[in-house]
Order: sequence, then structure tokens, then C-alpha cells
Amino acid sequence: MKQQALRIWPLLTGTHRYEKVVSTRNRGHGQFITAPILAYLIETPNGRILYDVGCDYQKIATPELRSKYYDPMRDFFDPPVMDDSQRIPSYLQRLGLTARDIDLVFLGHLHFDHAGGLCDLPGCEVHVHADEVQAAATRLDSGVFADEVAGASGWNLQSAEYEVAPGVHALCTPGHTAGHMSLFIELPKGRPVILCGDAADLTENLTDEVAPGYCWQDNEALAISSIRRMKSIAEREGAELWPNHDFEFYRGLPAFPAWRE
Repeated sequence: MKQQALRIWPLLTGTHRYEKVVSTRNRGHGQFITAPILAYLIETPNGRILYDVGCDYQKIATPELRSKYYDPMRDFFDPPVMDDSQRIPSYLQRLGLTARDIDLVFLGHLHFDHAGGLCDLPGCEVHVHADEVQAAATRLDSGVFADEVAGASGWNLQSAEYEVAPGVHALCTPGHTAGHMSLFIELPKGRPVILCGDAADLTENLTDEVAPGYCWQDNEALAISSIRRMKSIAEREGAELWPNHDFEFYRGLPAFPAWRE
């Protein structure tokens, strides 16, 4: 029998208010939205995976750090809002777990709202696409904080799609960033799920095939190609597409500590 993942917990790791054009390229100038910052805990027959880890809490909770890291972004972004209960270890504790119970952290990309929380998970095995690390080294992407990728030499760098664990498959979905990856997850009861990551912030990105506002090296065509590919896989496999920063969609997901299986 084909092995599948067991369950997914959506984790709300904070919220972010920003101009909508950040999520939908050339759409939403002057319109501000509040978006969830999501991570996902995935239980598989071979262990537990985190897809993304949220922000570095100290950069938000400490006024000096908040000013240093987030004031330069204020034209488009307010600083993220996050409390201690939204840190990954707090969620794990509510399930009777610790960071030592996480077998693998899979980073869809290296922007601060997806990779910053690594500091709360010392010693975890980290998987990310090699192109993400190479792009981060250029310092051309203001969404990547240098201190949050300082440990990259110890990460497990990927260069292609692969089976992360039974029922969990990495999909290459570049465009928003150089090496963005999404996850295709097969589950025992419901339809498969594609965690889009920031390849699709909002449902609108998927329905209207609109690229994210930021595309690495302005490669809008690559971002749209990734959206179309995810939609094609979803149609072929009967999968659900889960956009990453859409509050209306998020409210329809199981509320922690409930899960999807």
C-alpha cells in the first residue's frame, strides 16, 4: 500500500499588514490588507516536518531590533505582529512536543517571515533549494535577513524535486524567489494538499493567475508558470491548493490544535 502523510496542523505564526500590491503584481496599490503568516506541521510515518517557521520573535518583540529590521520596509509593510504563543516551540509544547521532536525543517524560501523562526529550532535538519542560498548571498533581496541565513553551510541543499518523506513531495515553484519550493502532501482521508508557499499568497493569485508582487529578477513569467503548474497538478491529482497569506482561506482551515488528515 502506498504510504501517505498522516496529518497537517496549520500554524498561525503572526500577522502582517501591507499594501496588497506586495501579493498581487500591479494590483492593489494603496489598498492595505492584513495577512496571516503561516507555517505547517506535517506528521508522516517517518517523522515530523515543519514547512516554514515564521518570523524571528526577538526582531518583533525588541524595539531596537524592530526598528533596525522593519523600519526600512514601512513604505509597503507594517512590522509583523506576533506574540510568544505564536512561536513554533509554543505550538509544539501544546502538543507535548519540543524542537527535538522535529525531524526536518523544509523552508519554501528564505524571506524573514518564513525562515526567521529557525533560531527557535537549534539543531534541526534544514532543507532548502540551493538557488535560495545562492540568491541570498547576493544581498539583492531585502526580504532575506543575513543573520537568518548564516547557518546555511550546514543545511541540506536541494537542486530538484524529491520525496521529502512518505506522502510528502517537494515541488519546484520558482519565480517569487530564485529557488522557491512548495509541497504536495498525500493524506489518508481527505484530498491531497499543495502548500503553495509564497508561489501564491492569495486565492486571487491562483484564480486569476497573477504573479506575486515581488518576483526574483522581475521574472514574472516564471512566477506565473509556477502557478499554472501547481494548478495543473491539483487538477490531475484532485488536490486542494492552499495559498499562504490569505486570511479568508486560512479561516476555513482547522483551528489549532485541530488538524487535517
